[in-house]
Amino acid sequence: MAGAKVVSSSLSSRYLSPAAAERSVGRHHHLHLHHHLHNFPPTLSTTTKSPIIINIFKKKNFLTPCLKSTGKISDDSSPPLDDSKIPPHMRVNIYSESLPFIQKFRGKTIVVKYGGAAMKSESLQSSVITDLVLLSCVGLRIVLVHGGGPEINHWLTRLGIQPNFLNGLRVTDASTMEVVSMVLVGKLNKHLVSLINKAGATAVGLSGIDARLLTARPSPNSVQLGFVGDIAVVDPSVLRPLIENNHIPVIASVAADEEGQSYNINADTAAGELAAALGAEKLILLTDVAGILEDKDDPGSLVKEIDIKGVKRMMEGGKIGGGMIPKVNCCVRSIAQGVRTASIIDGRVPHSLLLEILTDQGAGTMIIG
Repeated sequence: MAGAKVVSSSLSSRYLSPAAAERSVGRHHHLHLHHHLHNFPPTLSTTTKSPIIINIFKKKNFLTPCLKSTGKISDDSSPPLDDSKIPPHMRVNIYSESLPFIQKFRGKTIVVKYGGAAMKSESLQSSVITDLVLLSCVGLRIVLVHGGGPEINHWLTRLGIQPNFLNGLRVTDASTMEVVSMVLVGKLNKHLVSLINKAGATAVGLSGIDARLLTARPSPNSVQLGFVGDIAVVDPSVLRPLIENNHIPVIASVAADEEGQSYNINADTAAGELAAALGAEKLILLTDVAGILEDKDDPGSLVKEIDIKGVKRMMEGGKIGGGMIPKVNCCVRSIAQGVRTASIIDGRVPHSLLLEILTDQGAGTMIIG
């Protein structure tokens, strides 16, 4: 699918090659934050309000100004951190590995698509919200785009409507479209906004319909799929003042056409087109898989980094198939339209966003131009 038309105000400037820029902080060195996050004592890491990484950043004063400005903490309101239980080498590794990435991405726009297991599990949801707030508080400009397939299915069933799919896409008749809008815009969107606000950042809930952020057109398969749409036009002007003032836009993947008819939009597609329109530094898709695998039957064959030519070779060789194809195509389209890098990461891993953005190791596959 060709990229959507962008109603342009100035996009952020481009600079050097994505590969050179990303490697400037070293994707391939052997560092250990991933190990630390997963092996820290449970007594310190299981609290949802003050996970260990948040406490460590508070002690370095990265988060305090942000959280104090929202009234979420005062100088002495956060739980004390028991330094005796944190090995000094762990603190040093966390600081030394994270700081270059914070410096690199501070002030840059990161578009995150949120869905799958990370949305269904309360513990994973908590880790995603914590990650988003932390990243916002250290100066990254976060835009969150969400779907909500399982929740839509739940409400369709409760209302006596049978969910139907065709080639992995939801068949969306008029009744189903009403439920999609109700769940995505009226329920999930506001729930996520509330969670982010409670965690200490400021979020603003939107859908693609608001301010004509996304203008839809019928899918080529609309006869079979009903109100499933593609994106015709992106107008990100409503997002810019929010992002510039350190708010987190939370966008439900529903859009309307020129006549006002609502359409169900694939959330990956919406995130990719928004990332391109905003001139984002990174697009990140939270998924239920580890990333792109060299051998789809071998979970240990994760491809950490690949360029567009490599992706095309893998697709031609049949190594990328099924539900990964539209995700990869979404990433490739966004990069072709100017996004620096696009990552497909494992949303089943707690704090996968922090691992992807603030560590060398990452949490999935990063696609570069």
